[in-house]
Formats: sequence, structure tokens, C-alpha cells
Amino acid sequence: MPMTRQGLMIGAAALVAAFAAFTSMHGADQVEVVAPVPQQDLFAFVRSLEGTVPDGKVEAAAGEFVASAGLVQLFDYYLSAVGEKPLEAIRAEIERELDQRLKPGAAVEAKRLLGRYLAYKHDLVDVEKNAQASGGSLQAIRARFAQMQEARRRHFSEREIEAMFGESDANDLDAIARMEVSQDPNLGEQQKRERLAQLDAALPQSLREAREEPLKIARLEENAQKMRAQGASEDDIYRMRAAALTPEAAARMAQVDREDKEWSARIAAYLAERNRLLAAPMSDAERHAQLVQLQQDRFTPDEQRRLPAYVPETQ
Repeated sequence: MPMTRQGLMIGAAALVAAFAAFTSMHGADQVEVVAPVPQQDLFAFVRSLEGTVPDGKVEAAAGEFVASAGLVQLFDYYLSAVGEKPLEAIRAEIERELDQRLKPGAAVEAKRLLGRYLAYKHDLVDVEKNAQASGGSLQAIRARFAQMQEARRRHFSEREIEAMFGESDANDLDAIARMEVSQDPNLGEQQKRERLAQLDAALPQSLREAREEPLKIARLEENAQKMRAQGASEDDIYRMRAAALTPEAAARMAQVDREDKEWSARIAAYLAERNRLLAAPMSDAERHAQLVQLQQDRFTPDEQRRLPAYVPETQ
């Protein structure tokens, strides 16, 4: 499962013991890359990552590697397995992934950058243990952010820091600024609204779009439900989504709709048969056995784990 935040939010507590023993660290500058190699087998490096593929996109610009947030996402995807695998095994798996994605010479440089990133993550563990930076107070959050910046400067150039962490830093700084506004006792409610509006206007375009995307999808789904209620066809809904997003995104959403519809039909059929068994005259032991067999016949093991959300007190 991919990690969703950078910096101090990436499993620091779980990394303490692993990074304390980590000593093999290197230096690097830039990396030349090629396009990612598609993975045919959904990832099974650790159980928690089954059914997923690695996050992050490594990009090339004029034959030169450009450090990016995508590379951080790639590293953090694998580092989320700390606790399930030793750090040495995780590093080896990341290096195998880099060998698949990069040309041989570039892979060597990428592995050196990985070493510096691991050293940086080790420093973040020390930041987490710093009493001044612990807790959720505004003062602690500011201290944590400052110490995180200091740790980065020990391992990366300014250009690398901006490329790898610039977007997440903008998000963090915006969050801190909003906390400062909300907790300022000298501001009235109207003043707070005005300050927050100013922060909204100052957001980088990429960050603004990222924050608006979930709302955009939610509004599209509301429109789809209204259109269905008014008799619109699935083709009408596809065209509406394609106009708002892309044809590819609309096709993926249509596939999700079909899967949801199929799942709902399977649940309805299962409930009907389950109700029949519950009403049939038989012993509790026999009823239980038949209900268990019904689940096994109708659903895979993974699907059976989902049933309680749809069938209260599933037997």
C-alpha cells in the first residue's frame, strides 16, 4: 500500500529499529533514466502490498535524470513494508526495481541516491524522538518541519530538495499557515475567512488542482446519479464524464460502475438464498454449515471478508 505523505509522516515509529542498524550509505548526483517496465504480476513482495503496483514515475529530461517527487513515492512505496521485511531486503527490492527501470549506468547512480534517501529517513527517526518536535501543537509542528528541512540539507542539494519535496512542502506550509489562522486569538471570524481566502488564492496551481480533484469526482457522481434517475443511458453518463475528464477516465469509471452493479446483483442473490436457509427447518449446526458452504460457493476468500459490510452478522 503506498504511503500518502512524505517527510515525517512515513512510518517513523516502525523505522526506528531498522534504520538504527543501517550503515551502508552512499552519495550521488544525477541519474539518467528510461521508461518504467510494466509489471505483469501484481506485487507480492509483502502481504500488505499484494494486488498493488509500485508508486512513482522516474522521468528523463534530455537524457539526464531529474530528481522528482515520483522517485520519493517509489522509495516510500517499498519502505511502507518496514516491519514486514528487514530493511536490507527492502533496499534490495528497490534496487531491483531501479535496475528494471533504468539503464545500467543510471541504475548505479539511482542506488546511490537511494542510499542518501535512507540516511535522510534515519535522521527523521531522530527528529521524531526529539521532545520539542513531538505532539500535534502548532509549535511542535513548526519545529518538526524546520528539523526536517535541516535533515534534507545534510543529504540533498537545493535543486534536489525542490524537485523531490517542493510540492509536499508547499502543502505542509499551507497547512501550517491555516492552523496559524484558525488558532490566532486576535482574529475574528470574518478576518479568519479573509485570511483563508488569501491562502486559497496563493496555492500553486498543481496543489489547487490536487485538492479540487476529489470534489470534482464527487460532483460527477452526483450528476451521474441524477441522470440515471431521469432516465439517462450509461452512454449518456459516459459522454458526460468524458467531457469533464478524459475518455480513458470515463471508461475506467464505467468499468467500476459495471463491477459495482455485478457485485450488488451477487449480494442480492446471496441474501435471497441466505434468507431461505435461515427460514428452513433444520438444526442450528446444519444451518450454520450450509451458510458457510453458501459463502464459499458464491465468494472468494477475499470477497468473504467484505461480506460483513453488506450482511450484518454474517454467519
